Amino acid sequence: MKGRLQDRVVIVTGAGRGLGATLAKGLAREGAHVAVHYQLSALGAEQVAHEITQFGRRAIVVQGDISRHDDVKRLTATVFDEFGRVDVLVNNVGDMAPEQMSWRDFSEELIDRVLAVDIKGTMMMLHEVGTRMLDQGGGTIVNIGSRVVAAGSPRAPQYAAAKYGVIGLTKSYALALAPTVRVNTLGPGFIETDTLKARADWRGGRREKMLAATPLARIAQPDDIVGPVVFLASDDSRHITGAFLVCDGGLTMIGA
Repeated sequence: MKGRLQDRVVIVTGAGRGLGATLAKGLAREGAHVAVHYQLSALGAEQVAHEITQFGRRAIVVQGDISRHDDVKRLTATVFDEFGRVDVLVNNVGDMAPEQMSWRDFSEELIDRVLAVDIKGTMMMLHEVGTRMLDQGGGTIVNIGSRVVAAGSPRAPQYAAAKYGVIGLTKSYALALAPTVRVNTLGPGFIETDTLKARADWRGGRREKMLAATPLARIAQPDDIVGPVVFLASDDSRHITGAFLVCDGGLTMIGA
């Protein structure tokens, strides 16, 4: 059986580990060829690419710091040169300042780092890939946001601000690239990646509090995010653009 992304070319940023690695492999299972982007996790990215080829899909590894425009232009050109087109971009990479435990831990370096990756980097990927998608006549972009835009973050306020910015970018590029390219954001809640499980607050009781407050009574695993991303990337969501879809087990119920 053919998958919902059969023979489409996908870029997944931050795919050398964690959620990005799971998304890259999940999209490949739906039939996609994948460009596995990483900044520092070279060995992880190579392993992800190898696993994708075991599904009978093509995979390449591309390195770059998405907060640097020259890197974004280079990695984008590399993927388009290799595959001839890109049908889906998943802007997964982000920085939530995991080492910051309180808003009192104010650091200009941490603020600059989070905003540079989550807003500047996302915008440059949207711009470079979105422009080429417009020229080729189609494509879809899925930004990985967060339910923190509804809940706020007393731990790292700059992270909440950055994810608000991603929603602004989503709406802006959805309008700018319409009707040729669709742009949406998925807003997961807590996802039990290795990074989250290593956080002191998560180990110190926060997991139990979040679990008790979640109507579906479970914390998302990385695999739980694959289906919603496939939905937004595929023709199943062909009449949706500029949207923010929450995926958090009911922890945050956003509506009119």
